[in-house]
Amino acid sequence: MSTAVHADVNRRDFLFIATGAVGAVGAALTAWPFISQMNPDASVLAMAAIEVDLAPIAEGQEITIKWRGNPVFIRHRTAKEIELAKSVKLEDLKDPTARSANVKDGDPATDENRVVGGKEGFLVMMGVCTHLGCIPIGNEGDYGVVEGNVKSGGWYCPCHGSQYDTAGRIRKGPAPENLFVPKYEYLSDTKIRIG
Repeated sequence: MSTAVHADVNRRDFLFIATGAVGAVGAALTAWPFISQMNPDASVLAMAAIEVDLAPIAEGQEITIKWRGNPVFIRHRTAKEIELAKSVKLEDLKDPTARSANVKDGDPATDENRVVGGKEGFLVMMGVCTHLGCIPIGNEGDYGVVEGNVKSGGWYCPCHGSQYDTAGRIRKGPAPENLFVPKYEYLSDTKIRIG
């Protein structure tokens, strides 16, 4: 008699385990479409890295491209803009940190740390003010180069008055940080990949 009771217990345990396993697999299969729909769209994945040809950008010109849904400023700086950016002392900066994905966290905000590969002519940075996310206007503010009636370099955020210099570093206003420099690399002398 004891063997019959023992056999029923084993069969009952098997049925409980099998039912639980089928239920778990069914729940996972039911939840999968909901979990899968949270993955990024194919268009977002395609924007993970973009290539930009710098050749058409004339010295003193700036273009704005869209990357990951945000504006990116690419400026071909003049020699005077570079000279002005290099002449700034770190102790005069509101944010002394480079804020560049191309250098180590905490590296100083020198002009050299805000560009890549010693190619100081091109400055690539996110076009989003670090105060409230507005888009600064190029060739404006007090920290650009003025020659006659023409102002070049520097950015001004009209929303609350933040001003950035010719290296995209915050100099005046409520913005707490420099404009962020995204990860990018040179594929050739005239082509970069951002991301």
